[in-house]
Amino acid sequence: MPEPDRIIRLRTVLDRTGLSRSTLYRKIAEGTFPAQIKISINGAGWRESDVDRWIADPVAWRTGRQF
Repeated sequence: MPEPDRIIRLRTVLDRTGLSRSTLYRKIAEGTFPAQIKISINGAGWRESDVDRWIADPVAWRTGRQF
């Protein structure tokens, strides 16, 4: 049975990608980074699999979302 996709928070995303907070949110607005998902009224996170795919190949992730 495959493991469920984890939700990771902002600090983890920043640590794993090496991006700054402002760069991360700019990339989300441009559509070149996966958008966060709402997990509570005041909380949001990212699917770990989306972040892993972006880390593996940021250009392919962007290109794949344009079609």
